[in-house]
Amino acid sequence: MQDLIRKAMLDGIELRQQCTELLLKPLTDAADIMVQCLQSGGKILACGNGGSAADAQHFVAELVNRFEINRRALAAISLTNDASVMTSIANDFEFNAVFSRQVEALGRDRDVLLAISTSGDSPNVLKAIDEAVALNMLTIALTGRDGGKMGVHAGVNVNINIPHASTARVQEMHITCLHILCTLIDERMFGG
Repeated sequence: MQDLIRKAMLDGIELRQQCTELLLKPLTDAADIMVQCLQSGGKILACGNGGSAADAQHFVAELVNRFEINRRALAAISLTNDASVMTSIANDFEFNAVFSRQVEALGRDRDVLLAISTSGDSPNVLKAIDEAVALNMLTIALTGRDGGKMGVHAGVNVNINIPHASTARVQEMHITCLHILCTLIDERMFGG
């Protein structure tokens, strides 16, 4: 048991070290896009499946409420929260439309879609990206492994990719990246 604990901890440390330089530009670029959106009165929509859905909700909570400083609420919506909306879309259309229909309803020109997928290949997240592009929204992808289809999608403005095969390690880095984005947004918009 202790060897498993050590391995998980050391693998996580090694991945953080590998990603430190690799993620400087995509995280900075993503923060710039989000800050510009929020400062111009836009909003951030976030989506993902499973653990990525939880990450979308977590990120939105940090923006709407607060992260590390008390400041005004920021406009963000998680597309994973409303069971009635999601199940009605899945029932009347298809599960692959659960996010894209919400993007169609809520997204506006120059809003931002944060699309999270550890594989980069989630069909419903890819469809949400397509809808965001159609609405002239900006899109930030948070992916793992080789980035999948999201990593090469022409509509993705910034891909924050964690190049690792383990979903658990990728998700650990995703939440780190989301916390870094919160810090950058707070610093740029509120000075700390």
